[in-house]
Amino acid sequence: MKIGFYPGCSVEGGSREYKESCRALAKAFDIELEYVPDWNCCGASAAHNLNKELSLALPARILSLAEKAGMTDILVPCAACYNRLVLTQHELLKNETLRNKIIELTELDFKGTCNIMNVVQWIEKHIIPRLPEKVTTPFDHKVACYYGCLLVRPHKVLQFDRPEDPQTMDEVMKIIGAHPIDWAFKTECCGAGLSVSKTDVVANLSGKIVYDAFSRQAEALIVACPMCHSNLDMRRPDINKYLQKNIDIPVIYITQAIGLAIGLTEKELGLHRHFVPVVLSEKAELTK
Repeated sequence: MKIGFYPGCSVEGGSREYKESCRALAKAFDIELEYVPDWNCCGASAAHNLNKELSLALPARILSLAEKAGMTDILVPCAACYNRLVLTQHELLKNETLRNKIIELTELDFKGTCNIMNVVQWIEKHIIPRLPEKVTTPFDHKVACYYGCLLVRPHKVLQFDRPEDPQTMDEVMKIIGAHPIDWAFKTECCGAGLSVSKTDVVANLSGKIVYDAFSRQAEALIVACPMCHSNLDMRRPDINKYLQKNIDIPVIYITQAIGLAIGLTEKELGLHRHFVPVVLSEKAELTK
């Protein structure tokens, strides 16, 4: 089975462990991820704040190229990229004048026929049906599933899960033997694109997320967005300074957690690339 794959800048670059775990998981389930030809940046997170037409033309070009390549389903692992692609397709399909203007700018036809999937939707559609039979090492840990602010919003457009208390990731984690906690920050913002420009804001927002998971005895934060992972993982020194506590809860992509449960190696899943060592128990240190 072939599925279109749009990695986006983060997954192709600084968060390549996410790409590695997506591709390793796909291979384990006999799925071939095929790159959108000549893909470009989708414009997240700044284009929509600067230029309306540019913010639509960038995602539209990606979708047009995917359509031209005959792709019907596209996996978009980054929540920010997913949000921009879905919102662009929605806006262009409902506004013919705007659609024609964007087609003129990109010099590519746009029909809006692609089914755009975030990683959780992809797992739900293509992985879950065969997942129970493939679990060899149950992920028997208490986890906090963190969705972030973009994965399920705006609900009227995305129509994915519940906007305030989503459950899909929690249900996936239960299938692999994990124990999701009930907590207060699963859809709060981590600071998003302010990771470089305003690390103090990120430390404040992400610190509250990390501390709530810690206070409820979570052993790991489970995420589905490279930006969220970066803020919660790479910015942990700033977070710990803000909290005045040394909290070492690892941040694990949902694809990595599933990969561990079905027997994939730490190297295949990119766990050695994390800033916060992935240590889930005294007997299970996953990064060396």
